[in-house]
Amino acid sequence: MHDAAPQPLTAHRSGPLNGEAQVPGDKSVSHRALILGALSVGRTEVMGLLEGQDVLDTAAAMRAFGATVTRLAEGHWAIDGVGVGGFAEPAGVIDCGNSGTGVRLIMGAMATTPISATFTGDASLSARPMGRVTDPLQLFGAEVTARDGVRLPLTLRGAGDPVPVTYRTPVASAQIKSAVLLAGLNAPGQTVVIEAVPTRDHTERMLRGFGAEITSEAGPDGVTITLTGRPELRPQRVAVPRDPSSAAFPAAAALLVPGSEIRIPGVSRNPTRDGFYTTLTEMGADLTFENDREEGGEPVADLTLRASRLRGVTVPAARAASMIDEYPILAALAATAVGSTHMPGIHELRVKESDRIDAMARGLEACGVRIEETPDSLTVHGMAAVPGGATVASRLDHRIAMSFLILGLASEAPITVDDAGPIATSFPDFLPLMRGLGAQITP
Repeated sequence: MHDAAPQPLTAHRSGPLNGEAQVPGDKSVSHRALILGALSVGRTEVMGLLEGQDVLDTAAAMRAFGATVTRLAEGHWAIDGVGVGGFAEPAGVIDCGNSGTGVRLIMGAMATTPISATFTGDASLSARPMGRVTDPLQLFGAEVTARDGVRLPLTLRGAGDPVPVTYRTPVASAQIKSAVLLAGLNAPGQTVVIEAVPTRDHTERMLRGFGAEITSEAGPDGVTITLTGRPELRPQRVAVPRDPSSAAFPAAAALLVPGSEIRIPGVSRNPTRDGFYTTLTEMGADLTFENDREEGGEPVADLTLRASRLRGVTVPAARAASMIDEYPILAALAATAVGSTHMPGIHELRVKESDRIDAMARGLEACGVRIEETPDSLTVHGMAAVPGGATVASRLDHRIAMSFLILGLASEAPITVDDAGPIATSFPDFLPLMRGLGAQITP
């Protein structure tokens, strides 16, 4: 399924988009709900689970490690867990498809249990570096066998006698932090993670909700997160908020296409994920959040957006961690803004599903947009009308594919994406949802 035949799509200049966009559940929260449900004793029920391929691969992995994972209805799943330290050795290879989050969190969850597992993924995932996660996992006592560059396929042998770890993350990455914390669950004593720059905190929130003893303390060196190991996690009912990263695509379409107005209900407003919407406000977007509330331990609100003439801004590098997945769609928006948009401090985009800086730069150039690129930044020079007319390589990256399809809705000539198949990893209903709002996207 992960290496299927290409599925090209073409986006055409569209009339006003209107309606309500029911975007899928948050991908980050969905992965974590499955994993922590599997590490609990008893039945966890999850409502609003994202049923994209990335999350389905994590569900299959939890079954392989011995948990019972059942789909009860659309978005409604049950996980009968095996408890902390209760993972069984899987009989086969764990295929994580396209999901960097899935593979890294699962490796963390098993790294302090004395079993072995071999992990693989699609061509995109197999090109991504895993050493940033396996390095701290080896401090617990885990052993790693991998090909050059610590890339998949990779075999991890969990620690038989794990030790607690204090680890300062070398880059701002919620995946690294989360892998270490999940490994710390089955280590004695206290596992400590120190982050110079705070990253998305879904793991800490959910661990607390499942009954783990975990604290976060801000100080001069950043945020120190301390987890007490060997808890008995209590099963929960988890309500998954709607994914702010997925919401970014219909939100951008509403801003780009003249005369549009779109409402997106129940979007996560987790402050560690809110940078994109802060940036849109600075660019002059007509957007409002209403009906603030809490679902599943996460703040959510209803978002309304209306077509806006955006202006270029400089996005503070310190904001990158809170919007790292939204830079591709921000770059597409910036192509239509008045002035230039400068995005520094985004080197992490080089090691996502694709090199997203290069992918956006080459795609925008092909569409007639002037850009400047450094190893750590992208600057997009806005124009009154984007010429378009190009076929853009998605590079097996769902966010690259969606970003250029959204841009095509407002460009002078249609924009084609060579393969929209990867969109199913995070947003399986993207095409019918966008068409339902009035977007002209065709095979």
